[in-house]
Amino acid sequence: MPPFLNAIIDWLRAGYPDGVPEADYIPLLALLRHRLSDEEVRALATELAGTGDLPADTTDIQVMITKVTNEMPSEDDVARVRARLAARAWPDPESPE
Repeated sequence: MPPFLNAIIDWLRAGYPDGVPEADYIPLLALLRHRLSDEEVRALATELAGTGDLPADTTDIQVMITKVTNEMPSEDDVARVRARLAARAWPDPESPE
């Protein structure tokens, strides 16, 4: 598995030790898309589905990614996920680097 996937999976497990709540799937993937290419997001989704870290199969996750590109999550969803990610030092794409 590519090192970037290991790092992201480790970070997700730290931020979501009980698993990612279903309500956070789409906003989480939307935020990840700010940093990852579509191919990297698909690879991550495949890996997460394969390890059982998400209660969804690869097809479900790919459908969610498609929804992200056509229907953005609410600002509240994005804010909730962004706050959770920031607590684990994930870089916020909205803040200056």
